[in-house]
Amino acid sequence: MSTDERMEKMESQLSRMRWINRCLIACIVLSFGAWFISNAFGPEQVWPQSGVKEIRAASFILEDENGKARAVLMVSEEGPGLSLLDENGKPRAELAVTKDGPLLGLYDENGKNRAGLSVTKDGSELDLYDENVNTRAELAVRKEGPSLLMGDENGKVRAGLSVVKEGPVLKLYDENDKFRAGLTVLKDGPLLGLCDENGKNRAVLSLGKEGLGLVLYDENEKLRAALSVDKEVGPGLVLFDENDKTIWSAP
Repeated sequence: MSTDERMEKMESQLSRMRWINRCLIACIVLSFGAWFISNAFGPEQVWPQSGVKEIRAASFILEDENGKARAVLMVSEEGPGLSLLDENGKPRAELAVTKDGPLLGLYDENGKNRAGLSVTKDGSELDLYDENVNTRAELAVRKEGPSLLMGDENGKVRAGLSVVKEGPVLKLYDENDKFRAGLTVLKDGPLLGLCDENGKNRAVLSLGKEGLGLVLYDENEKLRAALSVDKEVGPGLVLFDENDKTIWSAP
């Protein structure tokens, strides 16, 4: 390539650079002008001039770079709702406001509900589910007080803990939903109750101001024996027959 050809090529490149610089300067000036107008007059004056005051729609869909829906905002008969989707199009989180109150649902990769939070007139509640959508834990706060329920793999309640006006209460259940044991703390003291497979009371152990007491029942819930340790009198034992009549006592 000759010297003249090199000079012509350089002049062509310089001309191209000058044109690019002019475009950049024009863009900067336009951007600065738009910023100045927006700050000088404010959105409340710019928007009316453009004719756009608000945007109204029945639903909004947000897509990712691949054109897949990842978020849906819509209003149904139940109320407004927001759904967030994963890359496979399955809902992973949903937020809604219904007539009963707000709801929040969380889902796993299979689209199964694993957690739910709700607020109603009765109070607030948090539910946790396993992979089979069986309730495994339920935490609630209602007018009576807070409570916690825990279930097994079959969705049956096995343990319940609550705090009421009288005091805290712990209840344990077997696989057949039968109440088998309960523990509470009342004003007079703690109380422990044991039940058989039919849910009938068989033994009660208490510790009150007077002392320690234990009562035993038969399968018909009839009192058969009572053991007490009174602070003033001392220990005592009473046995009853099937008609609740005393057949032996000591002292």
